[in-house]
Amino acid sequence: MSDKKPVNRRKFLAGAAAAAGTASLAFPMVSKAQAGPITMRWQSTWPAKDIFHEYALDFAKKINDMTGGDLKIEVLPAGAVVPAFGLLEAVSKGTLDGGHGVLVYHYGKQNALALWGSGPAFGMDANELLSWHRYGGGKELLNKLYASIGANVVSFPYGPMPTQPLGWFKKPITKVDDFKGLKYRTVGISIDVFTGMGAAVNALPGGEIVPAMDRGLLDAAEFNNASSDRLLGFPDVSKVCMLQSFHQNAEQFEIMFNKAKYDALPEKMRAIIANGVDAASADMSWKAHDRYSKDYVEMQKGGVKFYKTPDSILQSQLTAYDAAAAKKATDNPLFKEIMDSQKAFAERVVKWELDTVVQRRMAYNHYFAKAAAAPAKKA
Repeated sequence: MSDKKPVNRRKFLAGAAAAAGTASLAFPMVSKAQAGPITMRWQSTWPAKDIFHEYALDFAKKINDMTGGDLKIEVLPAGAVVPAFGLLEAVSKGTLDGGHGVLVYHYGKQNALALWGSGPAFGMDANELLSWHRYGGGKELLNKLYASIGANVVSFPYGPMPTQPLGWFKKPITKVDDFKGLKYRTVGISIDVFTGMGAAVNALPGGEIVPAMDRGLLDAAEFNNASSDRLLGFPDVSKVCMLQSFHQNAEQFEIMFNKAKYDALPEKMRAIIANGVDAASADMSWKAHDRYSKDYVEMQKGGVKFYKTPDSILQSQLTAYDAAAAKKATDNPLFKEIMDSQKAFAERVVKWELDTVVQRRMAYNHYFAKAAAAPAKKA
């Protein structure tokens, strides 16, 4: 028996040590489980059926997946908590933890926000405007802008949008005078642009546009793209869509967090969010090409006629924009500072792009001109 005791004691001590080690390793996991995941309640500025709300859900899923469920973002559609145009205030106050929209929807708080996509952007497309934001000083200027109005938010512009249509009309628009007295929906500084061209402008969120056209409260309206326009019901109230415009040539989306909530996140989680924004931006752009082109074809099958906006109207937009922007720059020093920064960046970047990138119409016509339907008609 004396020979067995030391053996049993050694086994006991070894087992106790292993158990202690297991307990110490398990302790952080127990604490983590007790703490539970961080949850965030978000709202988009889009109706649930719009592809834009789908983009918001796509971003949330990317973050939820990459954090392994440690952060859970739930995204509600427009109006679930606050109206679409009330998102900035709700996120800033903490009524919502975050949201998905566009910067121009906060235009009433500070008109310089329109420079993130509402206008010709000095010839930049949306990807180039995002390049300015990331590398040309835009991020710092946006932080300065939000601080100037006391907004307690962290903002991530992302998701470059293609050029938006001039909009949906009762008949093709052929000249600038056709805008005189026209009851037309747009947002941001585009309100000033089309007012300068003679329209009677009304700013409405996406979900309210088609009902307003159906009731005759609007004669014409623009929203964004083939998929959104189709899902929101524009083809039910109009069969004429004018393509190409400078009024929103370079818009992008905005992912927004309540700053206190965002700053309280672990550093690793904030890094996942920042990189997740970039991943969602690329994925949104790729999805848009696929979905918008499909809906463009489907609407033509359904009787919608697409026309190219005449150059005379495009030129008038630029003139009207310059007048509106000059006035705002005089009244708002921050507007001027942002505009000057964009203009300097655009002069270099757009020149490089125009000189470098081949125009692709020739290649498209070479391969598809005989087989494909005619491009957008001239009005």
